[in-house]
This record gives sequence, C-alpha cells and structure tokens, in this order.
Amino acid sequence: MNPTPGPDGSQRTKLPLSEGAKSSLLKTHTLFRMFIVAVLGSFFVFQLDLNYLWLTAILTLAGIVLGIIVLVRAVRLKESRLVLFGAISGLAVSAVMALLVLVSAVFFNQVRDYQQCARYALTSQASNDCRIQLENSMPGQLQPGR
Repeated sequence: MNPTPGPDGSQRTKLPLSEGAKSSLLKTHTLFRMFIVAVLGSFFVFQLDLNYLWLTAILTLAGIVLGIIVLVRAVRLKESRLVLFGAISGLAVSAVMALLVLVSAVFFNQVRDYQQCARYALTSQASNDCRIQLENSMPGQLQPGR
C-alpha cells in the first residue's frame, strides 16, 4: 500500500494503530466474515431443500443480528466504507431472506410440492405444469386471474 501524496507533494502515511485499535479492527472484521457466511449460508440452504427451512430461519436471524452489530461497529468506530457497504447490502439480503422464509413457512406444503415437482421437471412444459400446479394449490385470493 503506497502512501498518498499530500497537498504539498510530500508523502503522508497513516498513523500506526494502537493495540486496542488493532484488536477492535480484527474483531469487526471477524464479525463481518461471520455475517457474510451466515447470509450466504441462509441463501444456499434455502436453495438446497425446503425441508431445511428451520436452518434457513436460524441462519437468517443470525445474519440479521450479526449485520446490525457490524453496522453499529462500522459507524461508531469509523471502519472502512467497504465494511459499511457490505453490512448494509448484507442486511438488505437478510431482510429479503426473512420475507422469503416467512412466506415459505406460511405456504410450506404448496412450496414443498412445487419444489419436488420442479426437481424432476426436465422440459419447459413440465416446469410450466409445476408452476400451474403451484398456482392452483394456492388459496383463492392468491390465484392469478381472480
């Protein structure tokens, strides 16, 4: 990392961090990594199988809690913008995942049947039939065209 030139052309260097600041920075980065793993884990577990919805919910909740902790630390301790941007983006993904988990839990049987049907659908017609089967299995107010 090269020091950036100052206004007078001389080189400016960052002040060395104290041990407490280094420890705090390391803790924030560790929390950030755990947060990213929780968010990505919840997404991939949800894609895996709906029978693991409980694990997806736990990982999503952990992601939200860790994301809030990282966001507070990033703002309070003036961490890098990358950590701040990552925390905000990850919290947005976690919010979408929370909504997805909630909807999947409410319509668990319908979504599970669709997932099993789509798993064995090899053609676009078979995939379309699975989608139609899902639409027809939804309650009356949620069916398209009503």
